[in-house]
Amino acid sequence: MTHRSFAFEHDEPHNERLEFLGDSILGLIIAERVFREFPDASEGDMSRIKTNAVSEKALADVARQIDLGSHLRLGRGEAKSGGRNKDSILSDTVEALIAATYLEHGMEVTRQIVEGLLSEKVEEASHLPPNLDWQTSFEEVAHTIGYEGTMEFEITSTGPDHARVFTAVASMDGRTWGTGSGTSQKNARHAAAEASYGMITREVKAKAQKANAEAGGTAAGGTAAGDATGGGARAGNGTAAGGTAAGGTTATGKTGSGKATAQKKA
Repeated sequence: MTHRSFAFEHDEPHNERLEFLGDSILGLIIAERVFREFPDASEGDMSRIKTNAVSEKALADVARQIDLGSHLRLGRGEAKSGGRNKDSILSDTVEALIAATYLEHGMEVTRQIVEGLLSEKVEEASHLPPNLDWQTSFEEVAHTIGYEGTMEFEITSTGPDHARVFTAVASMDGRTWGTGSGTSQKNARHAAAEASYGMITREVKAKAQKANAEAGGTAAGGTAAGDATGGGARAGNGTAAGGTAAGGTTATGKTGSGKATAQKKA
């Protein structure tokens, strides 16, 4: 697969026309998959699932799974700047590969390959919150558990101007949350917000599990204490009964002894 940076250095064709075709084929296959798999989903829900399943990040993840980066022909500068691991380049190359597969083998073979590679991404996307804005989703959860304010980002960048990589660190209410990187500040902020949402939802889940475990332990302890108290009451009844019985016996004995003495004196 030939990236434009290599093509410009060697005066060869590159992948961009294939990327154009592959993007449309990918969109059709995933749209149909979502339509069939989620019959009760609204148009907005289907659009959300499709958008996330074919996002730059999702396609880049797929490219890494099949080690697509190692098969890329990159220009010298792009290769030195880490182009084989850039989300933007990897996702574009997946689209080009889909188009090449379609042209060579037709739609049905392409559909099988695409669904095999992206079925997990479709499933993950179906569980994402309705709001595609990770920052807003994070803030909504944060506010419900006592955090105040809005999410802020600290942005840094590395690399030359033509291959700059941005890193965003998210914070809110004095606490540092997720970190993300991307080829633009927007992508970096988006990645940091997504990471933050994952952090806070895991934290909320862990707290809920801990509270449930403590509540279960308290309930069990209360039951055990109740049983012990009930046993004490029963033991008390036994002691009281025994005391009464012993007292009755002693009293009777004293009475009998008294009578005997009185009779003897008489």
